[in-house]
Amino acid sequence: MDNSIVIKIGIVGATGYTGVELLRLLAMHPNAQVLVITSRTHTGSRVDLLFPSLRGHYDHHFTAPNSEQLNNCDVVFFATPPGVAQESVPGFLNRGIKIIDLSADFRIRDSALWKKWYNKTHVCPELLNKAVYGLPEMNRKKIKNATLIACPGCYPTSVLLGFKPLLESGLVNPSDLIANVASGVSGAGREASVDNLFAEINDSFKAYSVEGHKHLPEIEQGLEDIAGGPIKVTFIPHLLPIIRGIHSTLYATLKIKGTDVQKIYEECYKDEPFVDVLPAGSHPQTRSVKGTNICRISVFCPNDGDKVVVLVVEDNLVKGASGQAIQNMNILFGLPESMALDKPALLP
Repeated sequence: MDNSIVIKIGIVGATGYTGVELLRLLAMHPNAQVLVITSRTHTGSRVDLLFPSLRGHYDHHFTAPNSEQLNNCDVVFFATPPGVAQESVPGFLNRGIKIIDLSADFRIRDSALWKKWYNKTHVCPELLNKAVYGLPEMNRKKIKNATLIACPGCYPTSVLLGFKPLLESGLVNPSDLIANVASGVSGAGREASVDNLFAEINDSFKAYSVEGHKHLPEIEQGLEDIAGGPIKVTFIPHLLPIIRGIHSTLYATLKIKGTDVQKIYEECYKDEPFVDVLPAGSHPQTRSVKGTNICRISVFCPNDGDKVVVLVVEDNLVKGASGQAIQNMNILFGLPESMALDKPALLP
């Protein structure tokens, strides 16, 4: 551990679930010094007044997003809605400040495709191909030298990590991929919504956005990067009546029956600190990763057939968002990748 490294940090848009999760994890990071926390709505209020869980860890007040204090940072995290980060990122990059964006602003490299899904014109399309997609298990070497990191979405993280060993090895038909993915309600954000009220989601389970979800183009782009060519995926998101957690059930067709897929997954992820391939026959549970940066995976070939079923669980707010963002920061600044992230899950 190198305690001589002090990373000066700014967080823009820290009042949502990913923002407060980022603050929680950074409070445990020995090399992190949070200088400024912004919020348009709560400017001037104490952070721990809005989030009592942070009492004793932060004595900051929320500042305006245009705070000059951000210019003193080494890295600025954006935990903002789509379209917000892109307005400020070019200025920070010109001042030599590194950016880790948790929003969707720089995940999709095609500006026309971004506009199609987010109904806005991208204001700095020239940066889309310069941004490094921040999935360490795919792009660790690029992350080390990045200035702008696009942190993956929660759904794409589970789908890409789940399919990666199969596509990299060319073992499956890339035009026949299915992803049924279910998320806890915190994935929808902190804004008030009737659909997310306790009385609406409790004791229920539903699919949504079957006609097309905003994470689909990110998933398609990532899978094509892994496969090295065209893919076709059917992606169906679902809403679970839990607060946090994602469970993905992925399906693919083997080119050769009898392939030892367990061995392939174990080999692919043997050196990854945050991907845990479970013993054969295991069924991962969302509660086993609650509050952690771990993605747990198990793989099956039911009835010894040609279908592969991959089960993936992660915490959507940690490995699916803020924990992965800190994992990227650790890589970026040459720190141990697991710094502040090697904590066991919360149980019950």
